[in-house]
Amino acid sequence: MADGLRQEAIRLGFARVGIAAAAVPPHHGEFQGWLEAGRAGVMKPWLARHEPLRRNLEAILPGARSVVMLAIDYAIGAGPGREDLDAGHGRVARYARGEDYHDLLRERLNALATWLEARVPGTRARGVVDSAPVAERDFAQLAGLGWFGKNTMLIDPRAGSYFLLATLVTDLELSVDQPLETDHCGTCTACLDACPTGAFPAPRILDATKCISAITIEDHGPIPRALREGVGDWIFGCDICQEVCPWNRHAPGSKEPAFQPGDGESLDLVELLGLDDRGFRERFRGSPILRAKRRGLLRSAAITLGNHPHPPAFRALATASADVEPTVRGASAWALGRWIMAGVMVAEARRVLEPRLAIEIDPEVRAEVLAALDPSPALPYSPQL
Repeated sequence: MADGLRQEAIRLGFARVGIAAAAVPPHHGEFQGWLEAGRAGVMKPWLARHEPLRRNLEAILPGARSVVMLAIDYAIGAGPGREDLDAGHGRVARYARGEDYHDLLRERLNALATWLEARVPGTRARGVVDSAPVAERDFAQLAGLGWFGKNTMLIDPRAGSYFLLATLVTDLELSVDQPLETDHCGTCTACLDACPTGAFPAPRILDATKCISAITIEDHGPIPRALREGVGDWIFGCDICQEVCPWNRHAPGSKEPAFQPGDGESLDLVELLGLDDRGFRERFRGSPILRAKRRGLLRSAAITLGNHPHPPAFRALATASADVEPTVRGASAWALGRWIMAGVMVAEARRVLEPRLAIEIDPEVRAEVLAALDPSPALPYSPQL
């Protein structure tokens, strides 16, 4: 039955399949310690609340005996290094450049579950794509789909790390695959060294409070000042630790139509700053970028313009400094302060900020405006124009 299941999964469009026994995730203790250390960022309440479910697959499917892990490659044009970026644009992680993967994988998982239940009457199966607290990487490692890289990503020696995982839990006992025991990272620390915000306090430990992906996707509030320059030009997600990984040099990429980028690898920052709530929802309907929410995406767009001043975007940034969302106003004020520090449109930036100070009532935004009008950096600032 396991061989037939694999063949059907590949027919449905999955790239690789591995099977593990349903058990307590082997790294659950480390996960609990990670939560207790406060490294989960804004996701901690949700992750802590569902921690008991994550430990026990019976909570996902009573009588669970097997876990089928499925991988699908998502990167279009994957390869080493970073693509060139047009001025006035912000970067989007590779996985989010096309359609929302949840719908695609859920449809295929449901089809696979239906196939299995029809082949073995009485069997039950449940597909999970971020819809339940399953330790996907743990089970994928047990199922032989890769090893934990130093950047905490699962790395497949045949495919690198540009792939998504989906899970099928079943009460049918299936023959399992052998885990990939070898750590192929060796002495390489490229991913750790490349992270501009220092999100890896040690190999295989991620501090989500400093991770650009977590910040730009999950955290919709103000970005800590100490991290803003490190965010660079990323507005949704981050691929840096994967771009430098030697195992991604020959990543197979994907021909999946749903992952073809509808907007290219970047987004126009002026366009983003002009979106209202309705415009944001319509612009990104069916895209993973909706998860950032309008205030999070526009905040990140403003931060990017602070790191990379682009004079044609000045009017959009000035308008955003009066946005209905305090988070967007604060980020825009910080960005204009960076322009002042860089000597870019100084008088114009001051003419926007000074009147704003007279009417701003949010204390955090007022602090941003004051700091922008009187910049006194502890370190020299050299923006990338």
